[in-house]
Amino acid sequence: MTTLHPTLARVTDRIIEKSRAGRARYLDHIARERDGGMGRERLSCSNLAHGFAAALDDQATIKAGARVNIGIVTAFNDMLSAHQPYGQYPPQLKLFAREVGATAQVAGGVPAMCDGVTQGQVGMELSLFSRDSIALATAVALSHGMFESVALLGICDKIVPGLLIGALRFGHLPMIFVPAGPMPSGLPNKEKQRIRQLAAEGKASRAELLEAESASYHSPGTCTFYGTANSNQMMMEVMGLHVPGAAFVNPGTGLRTAMNRAAMHRLAKIALNQPEERPLGLCVDERAIVNAIVGLLATGGSTNHAIHLPAIARAAGVLIDWQDFDDLSGAVPLLARVYPGGAADVNQFHAA
Repeated sequence: MTTLHPTLARVTDRIIEKSRAGRARYLDHIARERDGGMGRERLSCSNLAHGFAAALDDQATIKAGARVNIGIVTAFNDMLSAHQPYGQYPPQLKLFAREVGATAQVAGGVPAMCDGVTQGQVGMELSLFSRDSIALATAVALSHGMFESVALLGICDKIVPGLLIGALRFGHLPMIFVPAGPMPSGLPNKEKQRIRQLAAEGKASRAELLEAESASYHSPGTCTFYGTANSNQMMMEVMGLHVPGAAFVNPGTGLRTAMNRAAMHRLAKIALNQPEERPLGLCVDERAIVNAIVGLLATGGSTNHAIHLPAIARAAGVLIDWQDFDDLSGAVPLLARVYPGGAADVNQFHAA
């Protein structure tokens, strides 16, 4: 029998105790939503007809009401490398849903901004605020009551926390995050640093610097350093909200397509009113939040999650604070040094 490290056990128990009232209110909320909230079976005929009018290939199936309908909430735009692959996902995901007798519809989109573009610019003033906009947009998308499970398409810094915070309002629904993966490794980090240093000394031109930067950030996919975006992916996997192994598979590969197919097939199986129903709000509990913190500490992930994780936890009725982070950090060893905390990038981390 495996026993938990005493610090992990103590912190988990403390979180459970201080969260008792809030968690109970949250669980009561999602139980009420499941039994009496918005759902296809409770929509009027006019409401329901509006909901499937444009689903030309799936109208009859959705109208019959006997199959799972999967909502897709997407952070697609084709300005940001991490989210560009999502443009091709909805048609693909709908086909994968039909393979198991389900249907899928795009419920809505959320904004996705990149600190890598806005860093040092006035646009950065909107970065943290965007998390709340994303949470609101997610809730708007899911407010129609048309779905029995949900695929969440998002990757980067504020997008995943925002999606999860908004999704937890509808925590009676089963949900899976569907990532798109990191871009292949480009210009080695040491060479990029060398060119940056030369530019800072006036020994490399803007054209030379831009050439180096574009050789580093060079294709669709998440940036390859272990910042907040890739820390998000690690945490979603550690919390059980990904298909296992999905976090760092490169875009456009056969394995990535297989992961997407597996996610949709799983969403059909764990959906509302199915034998293996697994509501998001029951998956994101005190233990899952501790797992996320442990994963963050063990891999040297982004310190931005010192503000994101408490907000995610609060959305599920769980209370954590920086003392919990501190206590766990004394018990969890650092197992990886990934750039910028080391030389290896996230593709090497994944390979290891």
